[in-house]
Amino acid sequence: MSRYSANEIEAKWQEAWDKAGIFTAKRSADKPKYYVLEMFPYPSGRIHMGHVRNYTMGDVIARHKLATGHNVLHPMGWDAFGMPAENAAMAIGGHPKDWTYGNIDDMRGQMKPLGLSIDWSREFATCDPEYYGQQQALFLDMLDKGLVYRKNAVVNWDPVDMTVLANEQVEQGRGWRSGALVERRELTQWFFKISDYSEELLSALDTLDNWPAKVRLMQENWIGKSRGLQFAFERTDGAEPITVYTTRPDTLLGASFVGISPDHPISKELEKDNPELAEFLAECRKGGTTEEAIETAEKLGYDTGIRVKHPLDPNWELPVWIANFILMDYGTGAIFACPAHDQRDLDFCRKYGLPVVDTFFALDDDMPVGNVAFVPPKTEKVRWVNHFAGLTEATGDEAINATVDFAEKAGWGEGVTKYRLRDWGLSRQRYWGCPIPVVHCDTCGVVPEKKENLPVQLPDDVSFDKPGNPLDRHPTWRDCACPSCGAPAKRETDTMDTFVDSSWYFARFTAPRAETPTDLAEAEYWMNVDQYIGGIEHAILHLLYSRFFARAMNITGHLPEKAIEPFDALFTQGMVTHEIYQTRDANGRPVYHLPEDVTDGKLADGTEVEIIPSAKMSKSKKNVVDPVSIISAFGADTARWFVLSDSPPERDVEWTASGAEAAHKHLSRVYRVAAEIAASDAPANDQDEALLRETHKAIHDVSGGVESFGFNASIAKLYAFTNVLAKSKAGSDAKRQAAKTLAQLMSPMTPHLSEELWQLLGGEGLVATAPWPVADEAMLVDDTITLPIQINGKRRAEISVPADMDKAEVEKIAMATEAVQKALDGAAPKKVIVVPGRIVNVVV
Repeated sequence: MSRYSANEIEAKWQEAWDKAGIFTAKRSADKPKYYVLEMFPYPSGRIHMGHVRNYTMGDVIARHKLATGHNVLHPMGWDAFGMPAENAAMAIGGHPKDWTYGNIDDMRGQMKPLGLSIDWSREFATCDPEYYGQQQALFLDMLDKGLVYRKNAVVNWDPVDMTVLANEQVEQGRGWRSGALVERRELTQWFFKISDYSEELLSALDTLDNWPAKVRLMQENWIGKSRGLQFAFERTDGAEPITVYTTRPDTLLGASFVGISPDHPISKELEKDNPELAEFLAECRKGGTTEEAIETAEKLGYDTGIRVKHPLDPNWELPVWIANFILMDYGTGAIFACPAHDQRDLDFCRKYGLPVVDTFFALDDDMPVGNVAFVPPKTEKVRWVNHFAGLTEATGDEAINATVDFAEKAGWGEGVTKYRLRDWGLSRQRYWGCPIPVVHCDTCGVVPEKKENLPVQLPDDVSFDKPGNPLDRHPTWRDCACPSCGAPAKRETDTMDTFVDSSWYFARFTAPRAETPTDLAEAEYWMNVDQYIGGIEHAILHLLYSRFFARAMNITGHLPEKAIEPFDALFTQGMVTHEIYQTRDANGRPVYHLPEDVTDGKLADGTEVEIIPSAKMSKSKKNVVDPVSIISAFGADTARWFVLSDSPPERDVEWTASGAEAAHKHLSRVYRVAAEIAASDAPANDQDEALLRETHKAIHDVSGGVESFGFNASIAKLYAFTNVLAKSKAGSDAKRQAAKTLAQLMSPMTPHLSEELWQLLGGEGLVATAPWPVADEAMLVDDTITLPIQINGKRRAEISVPADMDKAEVEKIAMATEAVQKALDGAAPKKVIVVPGRIVNVVV
């Protein structure tokens, strides 16, 4: 082959790797194991260059570890359940299963040409009955250990689609698909007891040294540990006191009212006999259930007429209001409001004319609060004007602690630590998910299905012509026998949240065909995941739920103790971006166009497009680049090289056609240089050692870049080393060895081209399995160095001297140069300064 032809070589080497089985992972006591995993994809239908970047990063690590003598596990699967498949079935007909598996086939077909070092024999989709049957077994084991329970909970209910909606599926108070106003409805739901592990999940973050600090902080904030005060307000009517929890008990003398949730037991009791209140609560329950939705919604309140006594002054009465911004599932569902130092309380009080009392000011300001609450950091010292413990100047943290101590000593309050983290509601009223393996029996109640009856498999004969969950109206699937008494019973028709599917898949990959959720021997060998790679958008829930599941799987006997923190190292990659091209329709609405349909800013018919600065690749905006077209034009190695070379992997990279063309041009040059070296026959000479030193420097720098995720730095060194090799006058044997090393160093990034070069240059076997080159430390230190000579601050000459030459000898050689002699013109220098290894300065 006279020139670089990616289309000719890439399929050839992929076939060679498959035939040799070098990526098939098997347990071995002879090598250290290494488990690298990218967050597995949802099968939406097509992959784009963002996927390519993510999987290529993992592939670089996997190939490097394989070359350094590790036994590598690098699997791939599909996060395949979820609403998009069901929505597609509703929109275009057909079955979610057909849509999902068709997309998997398409995406696998796009991924395989990339030459990824994946063990495809371990592939599975979470919608495979073999997978979700083991998930059901895991659920039953967790149920047996008390990690799963049922309770009533307030959820988002779409009255048209007749389903519960996740918080992110509620847009401006309406169902994202139906457009119906969402209601807050109380339903019986299944929950995982993740909140029992709040402290453990929080404290263990300190052990995750190889996780990004920002991810650990995001998890810490989500778990939300806080110390506050719990106490009760005595009611003036003698009824049961109202217990509140507050994280700012220090502001108690600024209390304006006591607020309770629309879902508080008092609210529910009062509405029974009060149509006006019932109507108000119905309006409140139309809002979303997220803290964000409640915080941003218009503040609504209702004065119950109930009055309570302030704990510090029995003659001071506070009104009890129902407020739509108070959540029932945090604290006690009741608060006291201090509007001067809480914005939502202030907005509420201004709206309803309630008092606003300052409890502290900035040290240099005594201006009363207007329409913006004064909420300084708790670590900032302030001047107290209204504190019962006699504080004058103190930080918020100091005041909180003093208040808790005061209340506990006085006997009217208790210091309590609470967490923001709620138990994980896993029930979903939809078809395309893992069925919850329990049945409902009139005699026995809720009964776990027997494991020998698993999987509880989804029926295929369902339709989506009516709103709601098809499982509820299936003529036979729901009917079953009670596993306990054998009487007629009904299956649970709720399916599991898809976060469940992705919370243990990493463990299943260690033994994907096992007849139990895991094979403990395999899990003991392969776990933990040594390097996990994925997007920052999954930094909270997916990772938090996976950490909980790892603990649950240890408790239920499916993972070893060492795996309770399943991911030893985490890397969150940046996005691949691209310009957005749009025109406008007759109504001024944007119409998006694919990059391949735009040339020089115009469509084929000459219409100019509006170009929007680069954004994350998105199918909805059509600013996606299909890897298939790039591979067809330039080859997979070009795509891989470009997405790794342009910027640090944690930052975004902009895909451009010119960048891809430049990458392909460079790879063509590498091939040409290697081909010339392979055909050359020059004798050894005095340039051989210099090339050998540059080779070892390249080994050192490229290896360091790969091991630290500095792929772009490694590629920059490879560019430089290619230039050195192309210009070297060394003998053919030295250049051939250097070129083979270049092929090895490039092989994690451009595996196909590297195999071709390795063969061309006479390498034995496959470069993918060749031992990674090791830099000789002695070769990294130059015997001679080049020192610039500055005369009166300007560089005029340079000298090459032994690296360890004495300063006096360096000065003699510098003074003898023609440039210095000419500048001195027979005179003596005013000063000569030799900086060893750096420079010679001469002042004349």
